[in-house]
Amino acid sequence: MILEQIHPDILEMAKESDSILSDIYKKIDEIALTNSNRILSAFIENRVSYSDFADINGYGNYDEGRDKLEKIFATVLGCKDALVRPQIMSGTNALYLTLSALLKHGDTMISLSGAPYDSLQEMIGLSGNSTQSLKANGVKYEQIELLNDDFDNEKIVERLKQNNVKLVEIQRSRGYSHRQSLSISKIERIISKIREVNKDVIIMIDNCYGELVEDKEPGHVGADVVVGSLMKNLGGGIAPTGGYIAGNQELIHMVAERLTAPGIGKDLGANFNLNNTFFKGLFMAPNAVKNALKTAVFSAYMLEKLGYSNVSPRYDEPRTDIIQTLELKTRDNLVNFTQGIQQTSPIDSFVQVLPAPMPGYPFDEVMAAGSFTQGSTIELSADAPVIEPYTLYIQGGLTFEYGKLSILLALSNMKGKLD
Repeated sequence: MILEQIHPDILEMAKESDSILSDIYKKIDEIALTNSNRILSAFIENRVSYSDFADINGYGNYDEGRDKLEKIFATVLGCKDALVRPQIMSGTNALYLTLSALLKHGDTMISLSGAPYDSLQEMIGLSGNSTQSLKANGVKYEQIELLNDDFDNEKIVERLKQNNVKLVEIQRSRGYSHRQSLSISKIERIISKIREVNKDVIIMIDNCYGELVEDKEPGHVGADVVVGSLMKNLGGGIAPTGGYIAGNQELIHMVAERLTAPGIGKDLGANFNLNNTFFKGLFMAPNAVKNALKTAVFSAYMLEKLGYSNVSPRYDEPRTDIIQTLELKTRDNLVNFTQGIQQTSPIDSFVQVLPAPMPGYPFDEVMAAGSFTQGSTIELSADAPVIEPYTLYIQGGLTFEYGKLSILLALSNMKGKLD
C-alpha cells in the first residue's frame, strides 16, 4: 500500500497542510464553478443530443455533433468559431497548422514572450534544417523578450508601429524557461496596447496548459486566435487525442482549409467515433483542471516546507496554468523524485525512469508519465532537462487524491535516499 511507504514526517506535514491551504483550494473551487457554468450553459444552448455521438466515417459529411462541439469550444474560449478535430494530433501540430495557414512567404511573425517552447524550435526554423519550417518557407521570425515576467510594452509598441508584422504570438505558459506564466490580465493589457497602434496584426495565443485555470480565456480579452491540445486541459483526461484552434471565422476558415483543402474547409473530417469522448472530456475539464491545480499547490507547499524555496509559482501565488516547477538542487534529488512519481502512476508503475536523450530536446531528459493516454499532460506527469539547477516541471493530476499520493511518495523517495 502506498500510504504505508510514506515517511512519517512527510505524512504529518501533509495533514497539517489541509487547513493551511483550505482558502486557496476554495478559490480554485470557485473558478471551477464559474467555468463549469460556462460549459454546461453552452451544452444546453447548443441542444447537445445523444445522436450527436454518432460515428461518422468516410469523408465525414454532415456531422452535426462535430459542428455543435466546435460551437461549444468557441463559446468556452470566448471566440466566434473553432476547429476541434482528432486529425490535430498535438499542441505542436495545432500551432504549426495555424501558423502555416496564416503566414505566407515574406510575412513576419514576432513572439512577444521570448523564445518559444523547446519543441517549437525546429517548427519555426530556429534549429534543425527542415524544409518545412516556417523560416525555410520564407516566414521571417523575430522575438521580444519579456521584462520582469511581463511584456516589454515600449519595444512591442514601437515595433508594431512599423505596420509590417503579420502576426504576433504569445506563449501563455512558461515552457522550460524560468519565467512566470502569463496571466489573462497581462495578456489583456498588451492586446489593448497593440490595438492602439495596429488594428490589423493577428494576435495569436498558445493557450496550452492554461485553459480553465482562470475565469476568462484569451478570446474573452481580444485574442484573434487561440490554440491548444485536447491531451491537456480541455480534454479533461478523457479525450485520447486531438487539438483545437479557436478564433474569428475568417482565420478559422483559413486554418480549416490548410487542414483539409481549399473549398473543403470545415465541411469534411471523420470523427473516428470520438465525438462522445470529446464532449465528455470538455464537460469534465473544469474538474480535471481544479484537481491539477490543487496538486500543484500542494506540491509547492510541501517543497517549501522542506526547505526547497525555489519553487514557482509559490504555493500562495496566483496561477495562470497548471505547470509547477520545483528546483531540487541535485541530480539525485531530481531522479529520485521523478522515480517516485512513476512508481505511483496507474500505468507502467514498474518502469524505472532514468535520464535519456529525447527527440526535439537539446539535453537528456528524465520523465515520469504513466498515463492512460500517451502524452496526456492533464494526467500527472513530471519531466526535466537534466541540467543545473535541476528544475522539475510537473503538471496534471486527474484527482487531487491520486496527485497527493504521488507527491507524498516522491518526497518520501527523495528524503529516504538522503536519510
